[in-house]
Amino acid sequence: MSELTVAGLRVVREIALCGSFTAAARLLGYSQPAISRQVAAIEAAAGYPLFIRESRGVRLTPAGVITVQQAGRILASVDALRQDLAGLGDRLAGRVRLGTYPAAMAVLAPRAVALLRSEHPGLEVSLSEAPTPTLLRQLRAGRLGIAVIGVGAGLPGYDLDGLSRQIVLAGRLRVAVPNGHRLARAGIVAAAELAGETWIAGDDSGGDPQFRAWPTIADPAIGYTVRGWPARFGLVAAGLGICLVPEVAAPSVPAGVTTIGVGDPGWLGRTTLAVTSPEPGPETAAIVDALRRAGEDIHEDVQHRRPSIPERAPGGG
Repeated sequence: MSELTVAGLRVVREIALCGSFTAAARLLGYSQPAISRQVAAIEAAAGYPLFIRESRGVRLTPAGVITVQQAGRILASVDALRQDLAGLGDRLAGRVRLGTYPAAMAVLAPRAVALLRSEHPGLEVSLSEAPTPTLLRQLRAGRLGIAVIGVGAGLPGYDLDGLSRQIVLAGRLRVAVPNGHRLARAGIVAAAELAGETWIAGDDSGGDPQFRAWPTIADPAIGYTVRGWPARFGLVAAGLGICLVPEVAAPSVPAGVTTIGVGDPGWLGRTTLAVTSPEPGPETAAIVDALRRAGEDIHEDVQHRRPSIPERAPGGG
């Protein structure tokens, strides 16, 4: 008698998500016959057909809908069990506080914490966001285990004496433009191409250096000055200007906005660092390593992802 198996439920769920047997087989690394056998076994165990085959793929039967809904819950529980069991052999445990500058909180910190949750389930990471001078004060006072900061051109020379530092991402600045902008498909442009553009700038009233216009453009036109990234991206999406965005935050741009690179040999760039005490413990070292790997993933995303832009996008910039 056929039984409901974890492997079979995973196959059924992926077929439902992908919309076809072929796509699910490609995603899971199975052959087409292997996928079909798994589905046949689950259908035999359920006592009902789960899919209706159509010319453009498959759709779920009522029994298939119920099975996929329950499969999601079952697979989540199985994954949680595996993580808990893996944690029995993991000696890293406890709580470490990670502080980052605002742009690093959008993508870098969440990706690093997700890596740690799967690899070291006994290690708890709490997050805080603050200007760099505040992060460094908290680190020296022992209130942070790790401070993620930006250094380089246009930023103050922060006092890092006596602290350990590791490069997380040596990414360049990018420029966020609306999808309908004349440069949206360019990929990378010369700095001179940005002359005459209207810029959305960050509000530096809080004392921390902010992203304004491209650093080597003389007398840039600042259209709006706002504090948060959502406001900046919202103004860009509406076609009211363009803004700088560090590579570390580039994957967080919303629909309607894309980022482009800038070729400018006159600007030296910036680097994101993970700063810790001189002799970090194994828990802290594991978090720094996760940050570094997350930074590598972000760089790969930005370099190789091409935005999906309509052929005739509305608006301009």
